[in-house]
Amino acid sequence: MEASAPTAKTDGSNASGLKRSETVTELFKKFDVSLFVVQATADNIPTLWVSRNRFHEVLHFLRHDINNPYLLLYDLTAIDERLRTHRQGQPASEFTVVYHLISPGRNDDIRIKIPLQDADLKLKTVSDIWNSANWYEREVWDMFGIVFDGHPNLYRILLPPTWKGHPLRKEHPCRATEMEDFNLDDAWVDEQQDALRIEPEKWGMDTDSGKGTDYMYLNLGPNHPSAHGAFRVMLQLEGEEVINSVSEIGYHHRGAEKIGERQSWHSYIPYTDRIDYVAGVMNNLPYLLALEKMADIVVPERAMVIRIMLCELSRIMSHLLFYGTFSQDLGQMSPVLYMFIDREKAYKIIEAITGGRQHPSWFRLGGVTEDLPRGWEKLMAEFVEYLPKRLDHYDKMIMRNSIVKQRSKGLGSFTTAEGWDWAATGPMLRATGCDWDIRKKRPYAGYDQFEFEVAVGVNGDIYDRCAVRVEEMRQSIRIIKQCMDNMPEGPIKADHRLTTPPPRERTMHDIETLIQHFTTVSWGPVIPAGECVIPIEATKGMNGYYLISDGGTTSYRTRIRTPSFAHLQMIPFMSNGLMLADLIAIIASIDFVMADVDR
Repeated sequence: MEASAPTAKTDGSNASGLKRSETVTELFKKFDVSLFVVQATADNIPTLWVSRNRFHEVLHFLRHDINNPYLLLYDLTAIDERLRTHRQGQPASEFTVVYHLISPGRNDDIRIKIPLQDADLKLKTVSDIWNSANWYEREVWDMFGIVFDGHPNLYRILLPPTWKGHPLRKEHPCRATEMEDFNLDDAWVDEQQDALRIEPEKWGMDTDSGKGTDYMYLNLGPNHPSAHGAFRVMLQLEGEEVINSVSEIGYHHRGAEKIGERQSWHSYIPYTDRIDYVAGVMNNLPYLLALEKMADIVVPERAMVIRIMLCELSRIMSHLLFYGTFSQDLGQMSPVLYMFIDREKAYKIIEAITGGRQHPSWFRLGGVTEDLPRGWEKLMAEFVEYLPKRLDHYDKMIMRNSIVKQRSKGLGSFTTAEGWDWAATGPMLRATGCDWDIRKKRPYAGYDQFEFEVAVGVNGDIYDRCAVRVEEMRQSIRIIKQCMDNMPEGPIKADHRLTTPPPRERTMHDIETLIQHFTTVSWGPVIPAGECVIPIEATKGMNGYYLISDGGTTSYRTRIRTPSFAHLQMIPFMSNGLMLADLIAIIASIDFVMADVDR
């Protein structure tokens, strides 16, 4: 590696002055210290550079051989480093592959980076270490052109098979206006039609059973009503039994990460709303937490409590949508209609506070847009008094319904260990009996000030996944009540030079403050060079924005880690060998939206 190795110090720190974690110390003992280069990051996650000829050995050690191993491959992504200027202390690298690992037993993270050169973009697959790496590596190849040797099916995942180039490389244009004129000629049409041809062998499906059985190959999707979004499941059926299934995503891909390199830090906030688009302002939170950490902005207490209150209201709204559509997929027609009434009551509160509904884009760097309006307490009090009685009624309608139980209990189940291996988080994982909820395990944004219980299941099946989300709504009501009873006074935005936009009372004070307001909003704040991710417990699992600043007004790299992407990869694992009707129930129990998958 083209950089000097860190030198050990007796106080447990290294040449960069960072305190070593226990894991780093164990790695230095297991491997030669010269193998690693330590990088300082704003999020203080231990970050080690490793040469590609040894990285697989290091990751295998972290996954299998270390005490309290790193069971969760939280994220796997890449960085095009070729235009980056602030890389002090980092090895020479034109493309960097990044592995973010989490150890539940240690409640600890570690980030492993592998430097590569553009002329030789090859790396060994880690899909033999974590099953979840399959889709992540396909995405990195799709977006950057990095090849993973030994990968079982390395083909495009978010883009059409006919796409030319790799969009997250810096030379690839961001806007269609920067590309050549589009021509719909016969050759293009023929190419697209040929790409639509269904060839089961290319999907990894066996066409010869060896027992004289003619399989049926069936498309589920990509039309929205059949699959909860624009995605397709290619099915290999013997009668009604699912022999094999392959998920195909990408129909909803809009280049949200590429857009992050184009927009200013401030103007990108509305784009975050469109990721998990039924989670409202909760999408803003992980993005702003990472920025605030890099900019050293301390959010006032009142703004923190307001954020938590609206995030938990968004969690309820998301879970209500799941609850109603889940019961509908199992054959019940009435609950979804009732729950849309409940969601409308919540939307009216959101609208009264923020002025928006589904995409309010209301959180800001350093706080929130406006203070709470007069009368908000009455609206919120009425809702938290109203909803528990409705949930009690739904328990009788759905959770105690014998048909619902027969179609959900014991089906689509997996263990906690299998959940970690497939990167399951949120209710998907907690349904197995695991209490991993980072609002409790590593409280962020003020959650350590609130009392609530972590909802867990037992069997990890369809039924428990629903039951966990139902209980989470009750706990969210509990948190909202605490927000109402303990709403602090004070400012709703930090008094910091990078707060965007600046506090209104300073805007019209003199010409200098007016100029600051204009430039900060138009160009965006200048975030110090660095990188950071602050994961949150979103409605569907762990969500985070891995942001890299090169010391400018826009992001150098915006990586969006969403829970739905990892969860959809589990469909074949959960459904193969079951009946077609069971597959529908499994898909419903995952609770995903395709914008959260495709971005």
